[in-house]
Amino acid sequence: MKPHELFADRTALESEVRRLGAGIRFEPDIRDALTPMTIGGRTLGNRFAIHPMEGCDGTLAGAPDELTFRRWSRFAAGGAKLLWGEAIAIDPDARANTRQLLLSEENLPALERLVALARKEAGPGAADLLIGLQLTHSGRWSYPTPVVMFHDPALRNNGRIITDDELDRLQDRYVAAALRVRDLGLDFVDIKQCHRYLLSEMLAARTRPGKYGGSLDNRTRFVREVLTRIASEAPDLLRATRMNFYDGVPFAKNPETGVGEPIPGCTSNYLEADEAVEALRSFREAGLQLVNVTAGCPYFNPHVGRPADREPPDGYAAPEPQLIGVARHFSLAEAAQRACPDLPVVGTGYSYLRHYAVEAGEANLRDGRVSIVGLGRGAIAYPDFARDVTMDKRKVCITVSYCTSLMRAKDNELGQYAAGCVPRDPIYARLLQEIQKNAKRKTPA
Repeated sequence: MKPHELFADRTALESEVRRLGAGIRFEPDIRDALTPMTIGGRTLGNRFAIHPMEGCDGTLAGAPDELTFRRWSRFAAGGAKLLWGEAIAIDPDARANTRQLLLSEENLPALERLVALARKEAGPGAADLLIGLQLTHSGRWSYPTPVVMFHDPALRNNGRIITDDELDRLQDRYVAAALRVRDLGLDFVDIKQCHRYLLSEMLAARTRPGKYGGSLDNRTRFVREVLTRIASEAPDLLRATRMNFYDGVPFAKNPETGVGEPIPGCTSNYLEADEAVEALRSFREAGLQLVNVTAGCPYFNPHVGRPADREPPDGYAAPEPQLIGVARHFSLAEAAQRACPDLPVVGTGYSYLRHYAVEAGEANLRDGRVSIVGLGRGAIAYPDFARDVTMDKRKVCITVSYCTSLMRAKDNELGQYAAGCVPRDPIYARLLQEIQKNAKRKTPA
């Protein structure tokens, strides 16, 4: 079924959900999503979240730049009460691209202005708005020098294997970075464990020897110890993590069909939901107060993490109906919520549902499958979705992966294009047009 048919009305969408057995419900009367909740003694004004969406728009030094301020301003004014700030590298060597934010002493004044702007733009609603930052080490995807937890023949970027001694010292960097987050006046810090960046890869490192690999106890050791230290040294800072609950194996495009297929020769280092549940319980015992559940890796199986109607330029046609991917996200969040009913769980996977995203979130909230409904790509396209509540189909994300096309584009003086919603925002439409024109000029006649 084509997108214009699938999303023509709720009846068509629900019919396709039933046909696929996807287990997705919709509640048009938005009620539970508008109720406040308490997280670690803080009041969250509603159950809507902005996921940590990078704009690849910082300065070369890693400070927020003009488009970063613009994006955060739009998010803060949009009505969602959980602003989950994007990935910010804890070290210059840990950045995923030349324009990723960097948490350094030199960048603190600009980051303070960014946080102050967000609170100002939230207006009278700032009192029950919670803002955080996601601390990251890009690991295998670090630019220009990747480090990995293990070598995997199915993956590119098999860089140098990081040692246990280096990981011990890296704990100190994470704790120091968390203290900086606290001093910036933010409400929470996220220890990023998703999308196969370093700590996500650690969570799956079954074949790695030493104290950070092998058993699940070893694979969760780093984050458990970091959480414990943050709780001791910054008790007023809420402790969160965005973590994969399912990795999935790498996929590659079949050259004849264009459809993604699993790459042969993978190791066993891919996380499944049963281990993720046990890991989450151990993190909660170590002081975790908020979890954001996600899946997959944007570099080797993007259909898992972000179901889309058009694949990114380095991707492949989806090997499954996109609604199956949405349902997988919902089931993973539910597994986390059922395992830890006292832990607020932020769910993922809503953007593909367009103007029915909030209705699906409302149904999941009523069914106890999740505590908070988050939008990522959908929020880039439609930052004020939570203020509107009844979503306008003329403003929603249409999942054509142009934002990813911008993220993959590196051929400018900064080594990275800024990323945003091409169909809904003329700033990013012009950037994509520039990329396309440059590509045409370089194509031989």
